[in-house]
Amino acid sequence: MTRTILIVEDNAADRQRLEKLLGEAGYMVATATNGTQALASVKRSRPDAILMDVNMPEMDGFAATRALQGDAETKGIPVILVTAKNQKADKAWGQMLGAKGYVTKPFSDEQLLSQVLSLQ
Repeated sequence: MTRTILIVEDNAADRQRLEKLLGEAGYMVATATNGTQALASVKRSRPDAILMDVNMPEMDGFAATRALQGDAETKGIPVILVTAKNQKADKAWGQMLGAKGYVTKPFSDEQLLSQVLSLQ
């Protein structure tokens, strides 16, 4: 069964890189450009996992992750934060909110794929 991953990223270049990487690895990919779109998309399409940027307009990745984890329907969907925020406090906050992984930008393809594979 092909797994579907929702990419939540406001930067078009980063979003396209993730789409290409995951598509070539055999994943179905959906995208959103902010946390608000992500919440709506998750309700509609129920992805198997979410790659979530943190710094985004409207609703940031921390707030979107908190909303997903606080909803009985979506709390089982693992979230990996993919962000330029690389402070220990950011990583700890992401874990406290329920994120299952944390990848800092810039990242290697292998680094990102190993995080996604660790969810299975």
